[in-house]
Amino acid sequence: MTLPVLVAVDGDPDVLAEVETQLVQRYGRDYRVVSARRPDEALQELTELRDADADVALVLAGQSSTGTTRGELLDHVRQLHPHAKRILLIAENAWTDAPTADAIRASMALGRIDYYVVRPAASPDEVFHEAVSEFLLEWSLERRLVPQTVHIVGEEWSGRAYELRDTFARCAVPHSFCLADSEKGRELVAQADPPVKLPMMVLPDGRVLSDPSNAEIAEAAGAPAGLDRRTFDVVIVGSGPAGLSAAVGGASEGLRVLVVDTGGIGGQARSSSLIRNYPGFPRGVSGSRLAGEAYEQASTFGASFLFMHQVTELERTGDWFTLSLFDGRAVTAGAVILAVGATYRRLGLESLEDLNGAGVFYGGPTSEAPGLIGKDVFVVGGGNSAGQAAVHLARYARRVTIVVRAASLETGMSHYLVQSVLATPNIEVLIGTAVVGGGGDAYLQELVLREATGDETTVAADALFVLIGAHPETEWLPAEIARDDHGFLLTGDDVEADVWPLERRPGSLETSMPGVLAAGDVRHGSVKRVAAAVGEGSIAVQLVQRLFAEGQLSAPPTAEPQAHAV
Repeated sequence: MTLPVLVAVDGDPDVLAEVETQLVQRYGRDYRVVSARRPDEALQELTELRDADADVALVLAGQSSTGTTRGELLDHVRQLHPHAKRILLIAENAWTDAPTADAIRASMALGRIDYYVVRPAASPDEVFHEAVSEFLLEWSLERRLVPQTVHIVGEEWSGRAYELRDTFARCAVPHSFCLADSEKGRELVAQADPPVKLPMMVLPDGRVLSDPSNAEIAEAAGAPAGLDRRTFDVVIVGSGPAGLSAAVGGASEGLRVLVVDTGGIGGQARSSSLIRNYPGFPRGVSGSRLAGEAYEQASTFGASFLFMHQVTELERTGDWFTLSLFDGRAVTAGAVILAVGATYRRLGLESLEDLNGAGVFYGGPTSEAPGLIGKDVFVVGGGNSAGQAAVHLARYARRVTIVVRAASLETGMSHYLVQSVLATPNIEVLIGTAVVGGGGDAYLQELVLREATGDETTVAADALFVLIGAHPETEWLPAEIARDDHGFLLTGDDVEADVWPLERRPGSLETSMPGVLAAGDVRHGSVKRVAAAVGEGSIAVQLVQRLFAEGQLSAPPTAEPQAHAV
């Protein structure tokens, strides 16, 4: 098996020698290390590696490189090896020089580098290796090369095969997909004994599942099979950033916590390929990884999780709440936190709905992006998720077009993302434009765009990612929980006095049903940002604890209520 490659480029021979030594000593068993003093030499080597179909995981380019500019070299890296992480090697005192510091910040903001790392000092330099290891982990996750990867084989991209991919994406499980008639697909099918029915899955332990059922998929995705108890201090509905934050906060304080979700972990944040403005992650973090680590943290504190289960009913029964599940079971809670988030609205175009999973995708491109090298891709939406998706897709696609109804990107997108979008040469922005049609034979081939003037144009398209206005998942809630005209939950001061049943006013995140709180995107007036949702999840738990302490809420007894037996 050919080893993936680490490339180091620096015009200072002493620096280059030290970088090469540290890379070889630490990673030499699993990676091949290539070094070059000049960018043009590195470019030639990178081209040869591309022609040899080699995997380049990391390119470290020093500030002292000469010849072809460092920026041009890293731009070529994106074109030749879109998966590779592009890292700038900087001197320890680089930040003390204002022009140099400004140039580094601009390179990161404009997406010309993934991040920077200080040149290694005497071996071993663990600060240097911490950064390199982080980059290699992200590269492995993106390339579906981690040992826990589930391999899916199908006859076509759409249908049941798409459902499998979507399930594992929603559960933040590393997975790969290939067609049965591809070289990799034929290899995996041939290994199955006895012959299987497609689609099939090859699990990390070598087991093969033939046309798996939903229960088998849930088990393979790591979803808990059942519940150890039926009574909880707090039940959290939804496992996006707000729900996970509430789970971490509640479980760490000793509360009995259950999180229920119709899919897996992460919510809408899962579709973000790189969140650069989340505190504590200076190199950025993918939504899937952030969710996965929060889930692990909450589980460590003792929180229980029930994935791929829908809550169908919520009602107050005496001093507690009863939540009914779609399979007939029920759980009891002293408090409820609604963190169900919101889903992206559909385009409502029949010709494109038929191609869902076959070139048309709702949400981010974390799973599909690597398969779009050299393709023409469109992104509909003007928010941060759309901007992040476009920048991520630009690493692979020949051209990315953002379609926005608004008059400018600044209307709904963060400034840093607008900068990055406008600085990416293969991203085009169409403002005042909407997708009104499209189609293709078995997969997406064209889109119909309509400008504000009413003029329509048919364009070739290989993929469409839709990230438009959000729709809250609140239809199942009882009528006494007040909502705004769009279905988002009213909380705190937004709850009208005539629908609030108690003398005290509701807490800041409390809905019109006392003891039921809302956090994150489902709440009216919420800031649609990951950090804001995380903050609200934490605040919701604090409010629950206060209501318990004040006697406003009471925790159900540990003994299982007989009425809730299966």
